[in-house]
Amino acid sequence: MTTTFGYTIFYVPDVGAALNFYTQAFGISQKFVTPENDYGELETGATTLAFASIGLAASNLDSAGGFAPIDPASLPVGASVTLITDDAAKAVDQAEKAGARRYVEPKKKPWGQTVAYVVDPAGILVELATAVEPVIPDEP
Repeated sequence: MTTTFGYTIFYVPDVGAALNFYTQAFGISQKFVTPENDYGELETGATTLAFASIGLAASNLDSAGGFAPIDPASLPVGASVTLITDDAAKAVDQAEKAGARRYVEPKKKPWGQTVAYVVDPAGILVELATAVEPVIPDEP
């Protein structure tokens, strides 16, 4: 048996709005949208970031007891989408212009990475981070 990480899917009230936000805020291209507009994917590399409508999620999960929708008015859930950028501060500004809420301002970490957080219009926590710079150990 082989297992790989293929998708992260968020259940949102408006799939088109979610796709448009990520396109406008970060320049990520749309890959696929169903004719019903109840599911859509973004061009995000080996792992696909996707969105499904609350209705589609309910039809898939109701037999198991349902799910708790993300509430944009509440604190973000304990998970995030992380997007790598060469300029976290600029990415925060672009996200805010596209409709995100600033959550944590850019901060340089001790290992050299700069990290910031925004909350997208659907309530999803998005980490905007520079790439982790490799640490080269000192030679003895």
